[in-house]
Amino acid sequence: MRLEPLVRRLLAPNPSPFTYTGTQTYIVGNGEVAVIDPGPDAADHVAALLRAVAGERVAAIVCTHTHRDHSPAAAALKAATGAAIIGCAPLALDDDGPRADAAFDRSYAPDRVLADGGTVAGPGWTLEAVATPGHTSNHLCFALPETGALFTGDHVMGWSTTVISPPDGDMAAYMASLDKLGRRDDRIYYPAHGDPVERPQRLIRGLAGHRRQREGQILRLLDEAPRAIPALVERMYVGLDPRLVGAAGRSVLAHLVDLRQRGVVVEAGGLWAKAA
Repeated sequence: MRLEPLVRRLLAPNPSPFTYTGTQTYIVGNGEVAVIDPGPDAADHVAALLRAVAGERVAAIVCTHTHRDHSPAAAALKAATGAAIIGCAPLALDDDGPRADAAFDRSYAPDRVLADGGTVAGPGWTLEAVATPGHTSNHLCFALPETGALFTGDHVMGWSTTVISPPDGDMAAYMASLDKLGRRDDRIYYPAHGDPVERPQRLIRGLAGHRRQREGQILRLLDEAPRAIPALVERMYVGLDPRLVGAAGRSVLAHLVDLRQRGVVVEAGGLWAKAA
């Protein structure tokens, strides 16, 4: 689907409770293009990508982060096109709890890592890396200054809040990254999951407010009594789809870790309490 003259979107066939309708791969440019978040290593998706860029030169394969619904197809696309893999740094960690989204891609091997402000360019387009740690420590968004678009990966999604899952997911870093985007003037966001965001500043304010509201819920519940994470989730997420309970627990943990680092709460034997 063509979204604007410089941007096309291709949906990967990997819908789930955590990917919504699937991972959205973006093709930027015409004739000589960049492919953002090539997606899962699924033969039919790679074939669809190659059909979409038939007759064009793939100049760069760009990855926002290394979860398995985003980066694994980069290797197959590179083998087919010869394009360099450019973008986030490699990262593969074992989580210490139930996965709330796709696990890390251990095969990811970039040819060039972009730091904050780094660029890759082609005829009529430039992609500028915007470091946005939080969902993962290596997460990058990519600005397209020619049109005012920002490709937000999983940092800001068009259908749901972002999973923040320790140990690599970091709530304080995520909030700082939201604030960083809030100081920008991007026209539109193209997330990896969900619809384009046409009023990005309004969404950023809403996301930050939602996280502050969740933090407030946690503190009010801990004012009543020390609690374990499952008990917090039960009170905070009434009627939650059972498939999402693990993700909710990881989000609560991320808030608690942030609060502990700020000296607001303490933990002992799996019970969390307000600091004295």
